[in-house]
Amino acid sequence: MFQKILIANRGEIACRVAATARRMGIRTVAVYSDADANAKHTQSCDEAVHIGGSSPKDSYLRWERILEAAKATGAQAIHPGYGFLSENEAFAQACAQAGLVFIGPPASAIQAMGLKAESKQLMEKAGVPLVPGYHGKDQDPALLQREADRIGYPVLIKASAGGGGKGMRIVTQASAFAPSLASCQREARNSFGDDAVLIEKYVQRPRHIEIQVFGDTQGDCVYLFERDCSVQRRHQKVLEEAPAPGMTEDLRARMGAAAVAAAKAVGYVGAGTVEFIVEQSERGMDFFFMEMNTRLQVEHPVTEAITGLDLVEWQLRVASGEPLPLKQADLRIQGHAIEARLCAENPDNQFLPATGRLNVYRKPQASAFAPGNVRIDDGVREGDAISPYYDSMVAKLIVQGETREQALARLDAALAQTHIVGLATNVQFLRHVLRSPSFAQAQLDTALIEREKEVLFHQRPVSRELAIAAVVAHTLAQEQTMAQASASGWVDPFSQRDGWQSHGLQRRHWLFDDAGESLTATLTYGAAGALSLALQGQPETALQWQRMGDSLQLQWGTERCVASVYLQGEVAHVFTPQGAARLGVVDALAHAGEAAHEAGRLTAPMPGKIVSFAVKAGDAVKAGQALAVMEAMKMEHTIQAPADGKVAELLFAPGDQVTEGAELLRLEA
Repeated sequence: MFQKILIANRGEIACRVAATARRMGIRTVAVYSDADANAKHTQSCDEAVHIGGSSPKDSYLRWERILEAAKATGAQAIHPGYGFLSENEAFAQACAQAGLVFIGPPASAIQAMGLKAESKQLMEKAGVPLVPGYHGKDQDPALLQREADRIGYPVLIKASAGGGGKGMRIVTQASAFAPSLASCQREARNSFGDDAVLIEKYVQRPRHIEIQVFGDTQGDCVYLFERDCSVQRRHQKVLEEAPAPGMTEDLRARMGAAAVAAAKAVGYVGAGTVEFIVEQSERGMDFFFMEMNTRLQVEHPVTEAITGLDLVEWQLRVASGEPLPLKQADLRIQGHAIEARLCAENPDNQFLPATGRLNVYRKPQASAFAPGNVRIDDGVREGDAISPYYDSMVAKLIVQGETREQALARLDAALAQTHIVGLATNVQFLRHVLRSPSFAQAQLDTALIEREKEVLFHQRPVSRELAIAAVVAHTLAQEQTMAQASASGWVDPFSQRDGWQSHGLQRRHWLFDDAGESLTATLTYGAAGALSLALQGQPETALQWQRMGDSLQLQWGTERCVASVYLQGEVAHVFTPQGAARLGVVDALAHAGEAAHEAGRLTAPMPGKIVSFAVKAGDAVKAGQALAVMEAMKMEHTIQAPADGKVAELLFAPGDQVTEGAELLRLEA
């Protein structure tokens, strides 16, 4: 076994590999770019070596620098993780030439499976089922048209060297084939430098089911069952689960045998995944080879969960020359596992990637379920930044249950306990997917997100009234804590912020912004500490709250919930078991002292860019009126007037970048 390995990757997979190596007594070397100088993975390893600039082409793709780091630190082998250099046959060959073990398949296997057309020709010879299609080298447009006519429409034109959804076109009739082919070839040429295509029958209601395979240097190969990865956006996976719902023992055995045949056809060693497209029809499910990923997959933890195995440990043992730890007959499925990819992106804005800082990053507590049923793989900590240089994935959340229904419930509960503030994420979107009829009933195919879009996007799981009540209660709880911390002996009641006064009722006013709509709330302090809250002039409703650790037990009228509230500048992020909400908030009482000191200053709640001003110098404004719009962390924020007044001066112009706390404009009372 190796004494030291270098991990040629970053983020959660680097931390994941390091954890197994540490358990096995193997020392690890991390590599890092300028952007990752203080990243979690550099501290998860025993040593760390700087290899270049922030861009991948200047660091993680510079394999000559990685080889130098391995030699300088005395590493005996290199684990490539996934992405970057993991499927680069030139890098695998360079490792061998440098006397280093590449913890992955031989370069010949990577090369054989690297091009879609050539790999399918190879699979056809090995007896692996293929989608009816044309995978030949002759790229004459007239020949391709005839092949499409022979296959029957609809057909899929796919770039042979493609990936990530680029260079793909669905053609439903013969007359549309020629222009679709030309478009596909242009995109393939621009994206991959290769305009070769293949033509396949377009499978209706397809499922994406993949088989985990493992081979050793002795020629043995096993399959570790399947994963369903049908839920996708932009041809990229969102949720993965194992075993695949609806899978029969006969179909599993046939798909497993086909996957092993595919691996043996290229002399495969190590962890690999054979991906199949599965056609669903009245007669059952038929499967066809799609491609082979010659590396460890992002979703490998669900296989680990249902088998009880550590696939990284298997990789290390096989790479060091040991035989496979188990035979096919020894492998068993235990329960059901689901993985959710938590990404920095805005699902309601076409999954636009987001960058920013993880100002709040709270993860599910392991004590919430039985030990081992919740797992988080990540490469970030609270306070870290999600940069524009790398993948937008923040973490992977994996849960296991005895049944699929139990796993679904546990995943939803774990997502509810995942609180991320500072940038947009898909956490709430994932909860919507879990609750959608199609996913809940295991009616899976790659069009699920489009089919269920009415219940997935632009949802409001928490009423804004309840969210406002939570923000008010949170503010009161914070003030109570501060008062208790500062109290020493008797305190002048006139100095307290609990609403006490010598006569009459004390009322306190809030202003909120909900997606550009201004809302008002009035809190009334009654006798014996009673509180009531009225929104937008509606009747007052009794408000009660009780602190529960970092959260609040809240009751507002007949509504009850447990809520966690995080204030970031003048933006409140509310998390409840039902979902999350985001509100802009200006508390007139909280700003009263500031107003006297700062005389009408309005400051930026966070770093960002001025999008526009809604007023000009000399304008009279009302409390709650929109004054300016800022863009920060890919989201727009409205700056509102805290009180009536007149605009004295605008201190920036649209397009200007501002720092947190920068004075944007001045108001005169």
